[in-house]
Amino acid sequence: MVPVRISFAVLLSLACLPMARAHSAVQPGAYAWPVRGAVIRPFEAPSSPYSAGHRGIDIAALFGTPVVAAQDGVVAFAGWVAGALFISIDHPDGIRTTYSWLSAVGVKKGDRVVRGQVIGSTGHGHPEISTPHLHFGARIGQTYIDPMTLLEPGDVVGLIHLAPLDGASTAAFTATGSHVG
Repeated sequence: MVPVRISFAVLLSLACLPMARAHSAVQPGAYAWPVRGAVIRPFEAPSSPYSAGHRGIDIAALFGTPVVAAQDGVVAFAGWVAGALFISIDHPDGIRTTYSWLSAVGVKKGDRVVRGQVIGSTGHGHPEISTPHLHFGARIGQTYIDPMTLLEPGDVVGLIHLAPLDGASTAAFTATGSHVG
């Protein structure tokens, strides 16, 4: 009985090896934000490949905002799908990122892109959502993953405004809010 369990365990670990390798290459926080804005709808994993879910995140951005490649890669697709513009980029770590509901595309299939390169412009976003946004997705093989795990940590500069402590002189602060002395 023991040899059967060991054999089953070995087979199970071997079966999972390719997926483990793909995930181990993924570096959390290694991708740039394709646009800057609030995430107005999070990733919702589908329960099966064909069931409902939200296979990406929606990032609020004004119509026509430049969209940048989140990481170096090769454009796998750029064009129209069901009346909307989309871009897909394959990255060396095995991830494919998708940029959806665009108003303009600035790349074509086969183009090499670098992190931060403008690849298109935002459109209205999902038709049922009134706030203009970019739908940003990511997958490994056929499995969609939460793109938030890829994105570099957000920057709170400009969101937090500090005031001087009691008794502190406001003259010690510059016009930008930085402490001088």
